[in-house]
Amino acid sequence: MSTPVSAPSVRLLLCDDHAVIRAGLRALLSSAEGIDVVGEAATGEEALAMAARLRPDVVLMDLQLDGGMDGVTATRHLTEDGAAGPRVLVLTMFDTDADVTRAIEAGATGYLLKAEQPEELFTAIRNAAAGRTALSAPVADRLLSRLRSPHPALSPREQEILEQLARGLGNREIARALFISEATVKTHLGRIYGKLGVETRAGAVAVAKEKRLLL
Repeated sequence: MSTPVSAPSVRLLLCDDHAVIRAGLRALLSSAEGIDVVGEAATGEEALAMAARLRPDVVLMDLQLDGGMDGVTATRHLTEDGAAGPRVLVLTMFDTDADVTRAIEAGATGYLLKAEQPEELFTAIRNAAAGRTALSAPVADRLLSRLRSPHPALSPREQEILEQLARGLGNREIARALFISEATVKTHLGRIYGKLGVETRAGAVAVAKEKRLLL
């Protein structure tokens, strides 16, 4: 009777700028069958160099990295070779629409929150290694809600301000361009953020482009 051949372990590279979090993840993942942590990176640049050397199957990537390259940019570089490169699984505390959109557009296979239960994380890593999408339940719910909801209706003035925002103008410059007060610009920005479900200027532009509110 032949002995069943076990599947090879998933080779995993950690990328997080907090040493304590990396140590905690390594300790947690050591209890997971079939997952082998082959390295740890503290920056996006380190992740690229180590991925080229260690050839991991999956990179567990934080989005917010101190200094230099952020997690989204590192993800884009890691996945630019398609199937030849590693899968990137984002693990972060942030679940804004803009963060999720940027990560997925950069090529991330999955998006998890740091509040996940260990078994959910283990399963997501294995799914990512197999090329299957892995999303935290709250993230998946929000994506579905956005797909089902109609495009947010912006007023003509809000549309004008959004277009100026996309050009990189600040509040004072927008006020001058549209002949309105800075206070009025701030009021409209608050409404735009609320309608788009974001909290930042960059987030508003990213979601507006995704929803084709900007040409």
